[in-house]
Formats: sequence, C-alpha cells, structure tokens
Amino acid sequence: MSQHYRTLLSIGIPIMIGQMGMIVLSFADTMMVGHHSTTELGAASFVNNIINLAIITGTGFSYGLTPVVGALFGRGEQAEAGQALRCSLLTNTLAAVAMMTVLLVLYFNLGNLGQPVELLGYMRPYYMVLFASLPFVMLFNAFKQFTDSITLTRTSMWILLSGNLLNILGNYIFIYGKMGAPEMGVVGAGVSTLLSRIIMVVIFIVVFMRSHRFAAYREGFFKLGWSRPLLRRLNSLGTPIALEMGMETASFSLSIIMVGWLGTIALASHQVMTTISQFTFMVYYGLGAAVAVRTSYFHGQRDVQNVRHTVTAGLHLMVMLEVVLGGTIFLLRNHIGAWFTDSTEVSSTVLTLLLPFFIYQFGDGMQINYANALRGIADVKPLMLIAFVAFFVISLPVGYLCGFVLGYGLMGVWMAFPFGLTSAGVMMWWRFRKYK
Repeated sequence: MSQHYRTLLSIGIPIMIGQMGMIVLSFADTMMVGHHSTTELGAASFVNNIINLAIITGTGFSYGLTPVVGALFGRGEQAEAGQALRCSLLTNTLAAVAMMTVLLVLYFNLGNLGQPVELLGYMRPYYMVLFASLPFVMLFNAFKQFTDSITLTRTSMWILLSGNLLNILGNYIFIYGKMGAPEMGVVGAGVSTLLSRIIMVVIFIVVFMRSHRFAAYREGFFKLGWSRPLLRRLNSLGTPIALEMGMETASFSLSIIMVGWLGTIALASHQVMTTISQFTFMVYYGLGAAVAVRTSYFHGQRDVQNVRHTVTAGLHLMVMLEVVLGGTIFLLRNHIGAWFTDSTEVSSTVLTLLLPFFIYQFGDGMQINYANALRGIADVKPLMLIAFVAFFVISLPVGYLCGFVLGYGLMGVWMAFPFGLTSAGVMMWWRFRKYK
C-alpha cells in the first residue's frame, strides 16, 4: 500500500496545488470585492454560484477524457491519446455552447428569481463578463485532463498558478481603478477573470505545440483526425459525470436562490462560506483526480487488485486531508469572516455556518474518492442516479425544510449539505464494491 500512497501523492500534489491556486484566486476575488462593497459582494455571491454551476458541470464533462487517455497511456498508445485530446477539444467546445445557451436564458430571467432589487444592476454586467469566459474554461479543461491523465500534472499546475497571479493583479487594477484603468468594482473582477482564462488557454496551446514531451501525442493529434466512435465515447462518459457533478454543485448553487430570499447579508455570508468550502472541495478533488488517473491506468491493464488498492489508499489519504484542513479552519474560525468583509454582521453569520461545514467534511471526501474511482473504471452512468437522489431528493428539500419551514434561516439551508454529501458517498462506495 505504501507505493500507492506515494504514487497518489506524487500525481495528486501538483493537482492540489493548482486547485489551491484557483481557490486563492477565489479568496482574492471575494476579499477584494467584499472590501470594496458589501452590496457588490452579495451580487458576486449570486452570480458566482450560477456560473460556477456551469463551470463545474463542464469540468465534469471534460473528465470523460480521463479514463480514455489513462487507459491508452497505460498501454503505451501515445498517438491515439493525442487523437483523444483533439476530439475532446471539439466535444468540450460543443458542451460550452450548450451551457451558454442555458445561461443566456437565465440571464434574461434574473429579475424573476426573487433576488434583492438593489443587486440586479451589479449582477447583470458581471454575469455577462463571466459568461464570455466559459468557452476558454472548457478548452483549458481538455488540455488539463489530457496532461493530468498522462501524469504530467505539473504542466497544468504551473499554468494555473501563473494565470491566477495575473488574475489577482488584474483584480487590483480593474476593481480599484489603478494604473490608469477605470474603477469597475465587481465587474472589474470579471474582466480580470476573463483575460486570465484566455491567456491560460493560449499558454497551454503553445506548450503542447512546442514541447518535445508531447511530440508523439502531437503526431496523433494532427494525423489521426476525427474519430466518431471516440467522440461518442467521450460524450457517453462525460455526460453522466457532468450531470453528477452538476447536481452536486446545484445543491450549493441552486440554494443561492433560497439564500437570496433571506437578503443581502445572507448572500454575502453565503459567498464567504462557499469560498471556504470550495477550498476544501478543490483540495479533495485534486487527490480524487489522482485516484481517477491511477484507477484508469490499472483498469486499462485489467489489474483489479491494484485498482482496489489505489481506491483504498485514496480514502486513507482523504481522511488525513479532512483532519488537517478541518482542524486548520477550526483554529481560524474567529478570524475568517473579517478576512473577506468589514461587516461584523456578515462575520458573525459566517461563524454560525461552520458547524454544518465541519459535519459534512467526511461525506464530501468519501463521495469525491468513490466518484473518481468509478470515473477511472468508466462506470459513470450510476453516478447520475446517485447524484439525483442525494442532491435533489435529499439535499435541496432538506435545505428548504430546515431553512424556511423550521425557521433556521441560512444555517438551516446549510444543514442540508451533510445529508446530501454523505448519502452520495455511501451510495458511490456501495456501487464500487461491485467492481470485479
């Protein structure tokens, strides 16, 4: 088992660092916007949750590439892996178009969702700037899943970190109006995000086209052309994962509509706590991605024993991460709110949300580990049903019940998350037990 621990960490740590870079960016966005205006923080909370729902759904779709490239890499079929990247860029682009269509319909109905009227003037322009960045997110995802699947995880890590540093610099310039730029507030954060996402895709293209490490993959990328069976396979693998991750995210993102009924302070508090929860989620998912890469590698070789050992090692490491991250946040609990806002009311509300946050950590790590295990062995169709039951049948109704029927408000909405995430983890574990 020790070899599996080492391998998962060697693959997973660069992914975690890249993911943490994204969270540092989210922290910076929330802090800078929050200190600029609590009203703008409330508007950003709503828009970020909606756009993040699309982004994470799209990221789930791109994960369909992992079992394909991981198995090809395990068999040494590099040209075919390059062809898979080519096909993934196309399917990801088409997925972006489909999601943008839905987001555009939602944009024209923002005023009908019961949100505070004073926020709509901030929401609409910020929404459209982030909307424009979605195709670049999907193209980046295709390259990232490809390089991660061939265990070159440091490539995406460095590109993510560089892009995030540019984004933070752009936030400073555009939010506050520095270096001759106009003061744009929350819209400036969106402009900075859009520019950084474009730059990261350009860098990935240059690296793939020029680095000698990708020479054999480039040959397949250009010479093998399109493959209809491969396109269909990417769609059949990516769609269930997208729906599973989308429904999980919806338990957070669609809850934002209920949170909006509670007012601007609740929205701002929800945004701060969502940023904290995204930090742990992304770190766990960095390890989960390593589990998917290794299980796809062994599954391609039909090595059932090492698939099981990999998943068990992943769960052990996940619990360790939960203890370390949860303990750190607990020690900092009295300071977290003040990092993001000058409002003492928001800070005190954030403190009340830490209890449900701590409760659901094990369930979150468990469902991430086993979702990625199922993804690695290409057993993805059950994920849709599991996610529907956990997040739509259990989580969202429990949030409404606790938040509004029982009268616990924002904390009640958050109490739904432990129920949804833990039930998802148990069902995914039960499904993986059948792997032979």
